[in-house]
Amino acid sequence: MMQRIFKMEDTQKATMYSKPLFHFWASYIAAVWAFLFAAMSFYWAAGGTAGVATLSPDIVAMGSNPWFIAVVWGTAVMKVAAGVFVLALVQRWGKHFPRWILLTTNWSMGGFMVLYAGANFAVRGLMALGILDTPASMYSAAAWWHLILWDPWWLLGGVLFCAAAWMGQLRPEDIHPGNSRLEMDDES
Repeated sequence: MMQRIFKMEDTQKATMYSKPLFHFWASYIAAVWAFLFAAMSFYWAAGGTAGVATLSPDIVAMGSNPWFIAVVWGTAVMKVAAGVFVLALVQRWGKHFPRWILLTTNWSMGGFMVLYAGANFAVRGLMALGILDTPASMYSAAAWWHLILWDPWWLLGGVLFCAAAWMGQLRPEDIHPGNSRLEMDDES
């Protein structure tokens, strides 16, 4: 009987350590997504030119305009902030923020990204079916890059942020009361 109890405790400990990590994978991947996206914006704001062929010629033409450069710097900072907010769902320092703010922010960001990518895919699909007129600019290389790179990139980010928010609703203490990974980290 004693041997049985020890085996059960070992199983409980293994579950205790593995479940919270599994439930939080989306936050870490979403943060990497946001920081990579931010790095690209910082690079372009600093004057980098690699990858600008994937952008609309109208956007590239604005690249030397000081106000537009400021906007690109601003979007880079916002992408870093998005990465911080999604990490706050799973990091100890995230406990300093009201949970509802973190969840609402991450759900909103994810929803916006999914809607943005979905709307772009829908419009391009309607154009391909001949339901909507296709403007001449849609035959450019930038339009194809948007379709094969940027729209899927935004969709991926949206799905990751929504998954992080959904999984973020499951706090470690909800999964294993009194045995959360966050509480165990405090003890070490």
